[in-house]
Amino acid sequence: MPTLRVNGYDMAFVERGSGAALLLVHGTLWDYRHWTGQMAPFGAHYRTIAVSLRHCWPEHWDGEGDDFTVQQHTADVAGFISALEAGPVHLLGHSRGGHLAFRVAQNFPNLIRTLTLVEPGGALAPDLEAALPPGEPLIAIGPLYVKAAERIRRGEIDEGLQTVIDVTSGPGSWDRMPERIKQLRRDNARTLLGQIKEQRAPFGRADAEAIRAPTLLIAGERSPASFHRILDGLETAIRDVRRAVIPKASHSSNIDNPAAFAREVLAFLDGR
Repeated sequence: MPTLRVNGYDMAFVERGSGAALLLVHGTLWDYRHWTGQMAPFGAHYRTIAVSLRHCWPEHWDGEGDDFTVQQHTADVAGFISALEAGPVHLLGHSRGGHLAFRVAQNFPNLIRTLTLVEPGGALAPDLEAALPPGEPLIAIGPLYVKAAERIRRGEIDEGLQTVIDVTSGPGSWDRMPERIKQLRRDNARTLLGQIKEQRAPFGRADAEAIRAPTLLIAGERSPASFHRILDGLETAIRDVRRAVIPKASHSSNIDNPAAFAREVLAFLDGR
């Protein structure tokens, strides 16, 4: 598979199609294979590139070290875009990858043509939270991941993964997951050991107001309310924003309802 050398690391990726570049960034416990179902429909319209982040599959990482952070991965994604030499890209990120995409657009605006955030992971700073009506608390991701990482460190891989999946995608999601997707998650399980060390800043109003690119916010109809609330907060502050809900889908809406996901993304990107 092809790689690009970025910040001293060989980033693996796959691509399909031609034209303006569309970069897909996966989230926690994923790699570029998360986007397998999007390569053909997106590749019919764009040069579609799915990248694996530092230490994710195909690397078999042991979870040791301190470079599995939002800051490092943001720098890596920005460096990858620059190394493509394809001009500003359409950038799409899911979950933690959505958080990374947000930070790239915030800090490297000249690299971004459009921004699509699919349930970006994180928390709202008080100045965004205050703009919303009262709601249920956001999922406490930090303690959840620590608990899961403890099980993974003991070799209880499936049990640790189930701890995460059943909270972020709904009860029983792990048991219903196809075996091929479970294996993809297992391939990246030990990245959680590195991720729990990161200190992820919440989304603030000034951060969101710094986003210049036209932005699409996507949520799954059946996703936990926590993810919808994060989008509610971002929607109050990003200047050029639209929103879409993928029916019959939870947190991984591109897998749960790929046809509807593709329609929403392509409709947003059309003509931009």
